[in-house]
Amino acid sequence: MAATKFPIEAGHILLFARAVGDTNKIYADEDYAKTTEVKSIIAPPTFTMASAQFDPDYPLRPKEGQVWFGSGKEPTGIQKSSGGSGGGGGGGGLHAEQHFEYHRHIQPGDVLTATVKPGKAWEKEGKRSGKLMFSETVTEYRDQKGELVITARGVGVRTERPVDPK
Repeated sequence: MAATKFPIEAGHILLFARAVGDTNKIYADEDYAKTTEVKSIIAPPTFTMASAQFDPDYPLRPKEGQVWFGSGKEPTGIQKSSGGSGGGGGGGGLHAEQHFEYHRHIQPGDVLTATVKPGKAWEKEGKRSGKLMFSETVTEYRDQKGELVITARGVGVRTERPVDPK
């Protein structure tokens, strides 16, 4: 996600909590939240993942008139070339890990800005796909005052070649 504004609204928090099946009242009930230590509705722990919806260039969002990766067995409109899937490797890539470091709670009224930077990169030898190439992406979410709220670290992995089914 580019450095895009991510406004935090109570309704978004409520819908996210419902979508992940979290019924904790602190995500929806303002009267209850006032009786807690933080005295406010707060966002669930993984709420910053919803920031992708505010990124106009989010790569997994369909765009009118363009082929889209899709979510089925075969990508909608995109075909792999015989040379692999691009990006340096004949195999696939996947999201392997996600870590969050919380510096304070996210609350309604916050406006977060996400800044993405590369993290560590490393390799391991795989048994059936050759080299496994890991890369970390670090996203810092800062509030309207510029204060760090959450640091998110995502790890992706790509294979050197498609997995040998044997």
